[in-house]
Amino acid sequence: MSLPTLSTKRRLIISLLLISIGVFALIIRLGVIQIVQGEELKKQALEQWTRGIPVKAKRGLILDRNGKKLAISISRDTVWCRPVDIKNPKEDAEKIAEILELDEEEVFNKITSKQSIVKIKQWIEKEESEALRKAKIKGIEIAEDNKRYYPFGSFASHIIGHNNIDQVGQYGIEASFNKYLTGTTGKWVKTTDAAGRQLPYDNEILYEAKDGLNVVLAMDETIQHFAEKAALEVQVKNKAKNVSILVMDPKTGDLLAMANKPDYDPNTPTTPSNEDEAKSWEGLSQEEIQKKWFAMWRNFAINDVYEPGSTFKIITAAAGLEENVVNPGSQFYCSGYVRQIKSGKPIKCWRYYNPHGSQTFVEGVQNSCNVVFVEVGLRLGAEKMYEYLRAFGFGELTGVPFSGESPGIIPSGPKAIKDVNLATISFGQGVAVTPIQLTTAVSAVANGGNLMIPRVVKELVDNEGNIVHSYEPEVKRKVISEETSKNLMKILESVVSDGTGKGAYVAGYRIAGKTGTAQKVIDGRYADGKYIASFVAIAPANDPQIVVSVIIDEPSNGAYYGGQIAAPVAGEVVKDILSYLDVEPQFTEEEKENNEKENITVPDVRNKNIKEASKIVLSLGLKYNTDAYFIEEGSVVLDQFPLPGNVVRRGSSIDLYVESKRQETEKIVVPDLTGTTREEATEVLNQLNLRFEFSGSGVVVGQIPKAGTEVDFNSLVNVRFDNVN
Repeated sequence: MSLPTLSTKRRLIISLLLISIGVFALIIRLGVIQIVQGEELKKQALEQWTRGIPVKAKRGLILDRNGKKLAISISRDTVWCRPVDIKNPKEDAEKIAEILELDEEEVFNKITSKQSIVKIKQWIEKEESEALRKAKIKGIEIAEDNKRYYPFGSFASHIIGHNNIDQVGQYGIEASFNKYLTGTTGKWVKTTDAAGRQLPYDNEILYEAKDGLNVVLAMDETIQHFAEKAALEVQVKNKAKNVSILVMDPKTGDLLAMANKPDYDPNTPTTPSNEDEAKSWEGLSQEEIQKKWFAMWRNFAINDVYEPGSTFKIITAAAGLEENVVNPGSQFYCSGYVRQIKSGKPIKCWRYYNPHGSQTFVEGVQNSCNVVFVEVGLRLGAEKMYEYLRAFGFGELTGVPFSGESPGIIPSGPKAIKDVNLATISFGQGVAVTPIQLTTAVSAVANGGNLMIPRVVKELVDNEGNIVHSYEPEVKRKVISEETSKNLMKILESVVSDGTGKGAYVAGYRIAGKTGTAQKVIDGRYADGKYIASFVAIAPANDPQIVVSVIIDEPSNGAYYGGQIAAPVAGEVVKDILSYLDVEPQFTEEEKENNEKENITVPDVRNKNIKEASKIVLSLGLKYNTDAYFIEEGSVVLDQFPLPGNVVRRGSSIDLYVESKRQETEKIVVPDLTGTTREEATEVLNQLNLRFEFSGSGVVVGQIPKAGTEVDFNSLVNVRFDNVN
């Protein structure tokens, strides 16, 4: 037997080496696949033989400070389709389109698409879900979904904001706290074959969604209602372009209310707020309509700036008192014009035609005399004036969690403030502020000198009520001393009791405040006939609990002075809020005497006919309401509220419960409500004495009983609403 040659040995060694390298490479590759890429490949394999339908988490609630639900998520079903499981596309498309009231061709295109799963319709009604389940169409899945709903419609819409169709916050708290509200999406996983068809054996797994956190606002729903009611009334009465009313707790910076008119309904954020606006949108391009949306969503109190006029004199007065360039007894003389500086156009007092003459600083504030404040501004100088502008937060963001906040407009620095600028700034011209900035600055005057960061959200809580995160009141900086604050509060109280702010006077409550009337600046120029009327109130003056700002943009019904149209509104809002907060009125002897004359003892008009009862009520200076739509002259008053003997204010309304002459056996024809809004449907059904239950939002798309059906008095009508495109 011959021994292997050297070349043979060499070949064997090389072969063994190559085989070893190959085996080693395979081991390395196997290690990479199993260890490094194992999880990813496992995930890819799982995705190939499983299909998942997303299960949306319930979005967190938005609550007022007392737990009132302002934004909720309601359960609505969403229809999905697996096109590979559809056996009879044409027949199934016809059934689906009929049940869901969709276009048949559109449904057909969806259920024959090449996607593994496709959404057919989001947020269907309960009746549609039941009908679709009864149809038993293979490949159609109905998954529980959540839809955002705002139970009070347009209420506080610029605070709450709204979501898009995918439930992602777009504006307001919905947007700025979206990551907390959203929660974690779950998934409904099903096993499928290579073609994507569901396998007959059932290995379904449901990964539960995790609900979002609830956001608790600093806003008080009742106070917000007071502000909204007042804002709407003043907008209508004065035919104003915009109205904003803000209420802040000066000690904490809590934004208790922020009402803007006009507003919008976050349930239908792309729908015009009224018929006139809807007509103006007709024929517009999509781009133009989008601009209309943004204008409708724009938060006037946060995004827009205006020259504050005389309300800004509070800041000038605070700076002057703090720097000791003026004191309450300092003497001034008003000749009608500012004569200390040269100006191309004479700077005059608002009452130049009848000058104030000799007056103290306190009287100058009461009179809102421009000459007095120009002198204070000149004594302060450009450096100090700029320092206090910045200190009170003008020219910077307040820190509210809303998008698009404006920092306002102030001079770039002391060198940019010439004597003329200093003069006009001192009485509120030449600077531009937002309503939230001015409210926050005045709150610093009221609370002893602390500039607060406005607190819009108090805390985040889970569904069990546990506090996950708390937002504590935060002081930004100290701007004036407590002594200056107290002195200025006394002066501002005298403005309401003896000065230009008398319109805000409320018997029994000590209110401090300042009026403001400013000509609007449009395209860099003062616009003729366009004004902003305003008033800032602080109450009670001896223990401030609220600061109320009323801003009326472009009133066009004649009057435009802040003292005329804004001060009375502020006074009414203050009265409502302090009464709600159980702040006891403290009457002077004179007020007590006047108050007694205004108190009326409610008469007993029960068992009297409506004609006789109404005469008695009206003769005492009272008003009355009735609960019945069908009243004859002989109808008898069955009951009343308040009851006889109660004491009410002159002008109060008495509710009279009157027997209705309409026979309950009489048949009522159910009206056709199709296309009407919730408000319109409510009015029609109330007038016919029919009870009702509403579901959905938008306009009426269905009703039971059908229109034309004869029903008994006080019968129930079920009405279904939807957003019709």
